[in-house]
Amino acid sequence: MAEPYEALRPKAFAVAYRMLGSAAEAEDVVQEAFLRVHRELEAGEPIASVEAFTMTVVTRLAIDELRSARVRRERYVGEWLPEPVVTDGDDDPAAHAQLSESLRLAFLVLLETLSPEQRAVYLLHDVFDYRYDEIAPILGKAPPAVRQLAVRARRHVEERRPRFETSPEQRERLAARFFAAVEHGDVQGLETLLAHDVVLHGDGGGKVPALARPVRGRARVGRTLVAWARAGARLAGVTLRRLEVNGQPGSLVLDRDGRVLGVLALDVGGGEVHAVRSVVNPDKLRHLGPVGDYGELLAASRRPA
Repeated sequence: MAEPYEALRPKAFAVAYRMLGSAAEAEDVVQEAFLRVHRELEAGEPIASVEAFTMTVVTRLAIDELRSARVRRERYVGEWLPEPVVTDGDDDPAAHAQLSESLRLAFLVLLETLSPEQRAVYLLHDVFDYRYDEIAPILGKAPPAVRQLAVRARRHVEERRPRFETSPEQRERLAARFFAAVEHGDVQGLETLLAHDVVLHGDGGGKVPALARPVRGRARVGRTLVAWARAGARLAGVTLRRLEVNGQPGSLVLDRDGRVLGVLALDVGGGEVHAVRSVVNPDKLRHLGPVGDYGELLAASRRPA
């Protein structure tokens, strides 16, 4: 569709993605919202504000999707992580979205602990600067009720949100040292970059090998990352491509044909790496490009030369 409201796509995607933690689900929600707006306009229905109408539909669809998604996530194999998005390229789905701390994977995981309505109110008010009287009709609630939802959500988030300040330049220097240490197998050098309570998360969704549970502590995380790098070196043609993931340093893991095998995302703050998130579930990588066959690579590495 080439309607004027297509200009709303970046903002609509930004809200839907933060609500759902899934680029694919967010795209579906945005497309369905635009179809509904298109039908209303084609039917000659009076719409006082196309933006307000669009954001209302996006938010309500996202709330419905989040409720059903939570049931699916209860049956998810292994740890569930949000779908990563690349945020430093011209062709990424969040290129024009409001990029901030709210895009970090750690923050999206934290939002998972809120109810769908709390999540909507918190994002619309605290991230996208909607007033309570603007949010009220979106949720079909009175402004005082919306305000109360926001207070509870904000208290919950503020109690659990880590406080670390690091400049972009510091993040880049730390990330460069991190990936160099990983690729060179420098366990000791790597450990000096990790927080003492660093956590390594993995999401394979039961589709490819991944961590059964998070790994904690700089010694264990350092050894695990170097072991992964050594295993990757045995897979012909596997490389890392440094880039920004959800506003933080990260990399794509690519096969020899440039197909995506996984994403590594760092959570950097205070001059240390506090978390590393590895997403290798192929269903969560398709929006990033062609996905490689990790199983075939493993099988090839075991064949006699």
